Amino acid sequence: MKFFVDSADIREIRQAVEWGVCDGVTTNPSLVAATGRPLAEVVADITAVVDGPISVEATALDADGLWKQAREIGTVHPNIVVKIPMTREGMQVTRLCSKAGIKTNVTLVFSAIQALLAAKAGATFVSPFIGRLDDIATDGMQLVQDIETLYGNYLFDTEVIVASVRHPMHVLEAARLGADICTIPFGVLKKLYDHPLTDIGIERFLKDWEKVPGKTVK
Repeated sequence: MKFFVDSADIREIRQAVEWGVCDGVTTNPSLVAATGRPLAEVVADITAVVDGPISVEATALDADGLWKQAREIGTVHPNIVVKIPMTREGMQVTRLCSKAGIKTNVTLVFSAIQALLAAKAGATFVSPFIGRLDDIATDGMQLVQDIETLYGNYLFDTEVIVASVRHPMHVLEAARLGADICTIPFGVLKKLYDHPLTDIGIERFLKDWEKVPGKTVK
């Protein structure tokens, strides 16, 4: 399973790249706004350090506006993927992008039928938002399983990005279900490394090491 970093903060993204766990990046208008920087600067910084898909969201609602934005965004850099909302107009533009060779990430997907429509439209990626479903007492991971079943039935090439991840168990369950990608907020990514028994073990080993009379192997 590939790890994408769900962030527009270049400091977080650089750290994930240094850790060797950044296969791509997903952004959205909220994440970009949080940086307080122009979109062009944010995108330029990310493309300079990430060798993988980088999702940038189109914000128009009408088909003409979405198509115009998709062509503008999709030609900025070879790694750019245009995020398109799951709407009728969005699927119309996703199909146009597919024919034009523009990579797309259909976002705000909350049902398997929506994911099926996205794949039929030629989406490169589809992003089911599991955390937001969990928030309303709906099983987000069941949605991922349903999408994987549908895509397997019909051999769609569309890759599944498990999105709206809230905690490490979401990452684990995504991997268990065979999702292609999990896009992970930086705070959750850091937690994947941590376990209290690891910390206790390191502390104990270091204390015992102090008792060793000769600490070199030569």
